[in-house]
Formats: sequence, C-alpha cells, structure tokens
Amino acid sequence: MSKGIAKRILVTGGAGFLGSHLCAALLEKGYEVLCLDNFFSGRKANIVPLLSNPFFELARHDITFPYSAEVDEIYNLACPASPVHYQFDPVQTVKTCVHGAINLLDLAARIKARILQASTSEVYGNPEEHPQKESYWGRVNPIGIRSCYDEGKRCAETLFFDFHRQYDLPIKVVRIFNTYGPNMSTNDGRVVSNFILQALNGEDITIFGDGSQTRSFCYVTDLIDGLLAAMERSGESPGPFNLGNPEEFTILELAERVISITGSKSKIVFRPLPSDDPRQRKPDITVAKNTFQWSPKVKLDDGLKETARYFREIVRS
Repeated sequence: MSKGIAKRILVTGGAGFLGSHLCAALLEKGYEVLCLDNFFSGRKANIVPLLSNPFFELARHDITFPYSAEVDEIYNLACPASPVHYQFDPVQTVKTCVHGAINLLDLAARIKARILQASTSEVYGNPEEHPQKESYWGRVNPIGIRSCYDEGKRCAETLFFDFHRQYDLPIKVVRIFNTYGPNMSTNDGRVVSNFILQALNGEDITIFGDGSQTRSFCYVTDLIDGLLAAMERSGESPGPFNLGNPEEFTILELAERVISITGSKSKIVFRPLPSDDPRQRKPDITVAKNTFQWSPKVKLDDGLKETARYFREIVRS
C-alpha cells in the first residue's frame, strides 16, 4: 500500500450481523471497504446506511466460487452462524467453510494480503475444559446435526494454518464466542434475539433444557474492537485468539434479565434440549489481553437494553 492511500479491505459476509458492524467500523477508520455477501443470512437492511458512502462497495457473491480483487486485507466472516441457518443446508455450510476458505486463501496468497478468519467457539464442541483456552483441542461430534458448522470451521482453521506454514501467508484466526446486539436477524434462533422478541410480543419465553446451561455474551461493539485489534495490533502472531466476554450466565438468568429489561409479562417455559447443545461456554481471553490488550467493556444489562431497543423498533414497524 502506497503512503497516503487508504487501505482497501475486503469483508466477506459483510451484510451479516457482525459483518455490517465491521464494515461500518472500517469506514469510520477511513478505509475503503468492499463488502461481499450472497444474502443467504445477510440482509441488505443492515448495510443500507453505508450505501451512500463513496468508499463503500457492495458485491453479491458466494465465496464457494473464486473471487478476484486487489485489496490489502481480508476479513472472512462469510458463513451462516446460527443453527437455524447453518442446518438448513448443511452441505452448503461445509462448502462455505472449506471451499470458501481455500478460495480466499488462494486470493490472499496471490495478492499478498493479510487475512483474518472468523472462527467460532463451536470448535471446542461440548467442552470438558472450562473455561476454554486456545490450547484446548475440543470435544466435537463429527457426525451430528451441528457438525457441518463445527467441523467446517475446524477444517477452515486447519487450512489457514497450513497456508501460513506452507506459503508464509500472514493470517489471523479468532474464535468468536456468543455475540449479540443490533442487526441480529429476527429468525436466526439465537437465544438473545429469541428471548427479546418473545418478551416484546408477550409470548412465553422458551428455554431448551432446564436453563442451567451457561453462556457468555459479548456485545457487538466489543467484538468488533477485538477483530480490529487482532488484525492490527497482534504483530506476527497468527492466533488463534478467543474473543468473547468471560462473564458467565445461565440461560435461565438471561431469560429473567430480558423479562426485567423489557418489562414483559412473559412466562418461562421449558422444552427438551437439542442434540449436541453444549452445556458450558466461557472464553479464557488471556491471550487476547496479553497480545493486543483487548477485553470487553459493555455489561450484559447495558447491551441487552440497546438490543431490546433495536428489536422494539422492528416489532413496532
């Protein structure tokens, strides 16, 4: 990149929940942004506010097919990330993870671009280690209904590190834990959006299992700060880096907080736990803290209030 010229950055999955926030953050930093999305789970509504920016460009494309562009950096966020979406077409989910990774790594190697892979805490499966460190190899069912995503992301990590070792490609791999906030889809089946929408509509709040299973919830602005820091401030370290909020809550606690914040009169009901649903999720973020001085700042109640405000406008409209 020539001195004085803004970085040009490719964001795949740029119209999705995280991708749209990342595109906005990159534009705020003065970069040119090329957003790629096939709109399977991404939504144009997420990026409408960006379309008038002359430094933002949108292209409809499926990364399971090769793509060519001259960019300085690549953020690969392209893949449906909720069980409802990635189980709809599991074969395509695997292709997106694996073929997509190969296509983008080939591109990065050809144009000598740094590339970041948005991996997931699901690579740890139903963990025997708690909290989960990056050194933990995981406990994943390779043939279950969630395997298309879990194993697809694990294979993508393998490809990233093989390209790094074999071709000296500069890579970053981040493992994203549960994230929530505005621009979440109303039909993605994720627990935060489900609970808030059920509460706002006065419906029963559905908990799968007995509600004792735990998750950690990271607000989207914190997560985006983590992605940028991993790309820009981690030196030569490829990762992997856990990104998430280490504060741990039971699903029952989350439901109760949502009811309180929304002022809903919804009742909590319980349903059988789905297959391979992990019992615990909590990141150890020591590596991210030590490597690029990142840790989340937004408390759960504050993030839930902002998320509820977003969904309240959707319900009203």
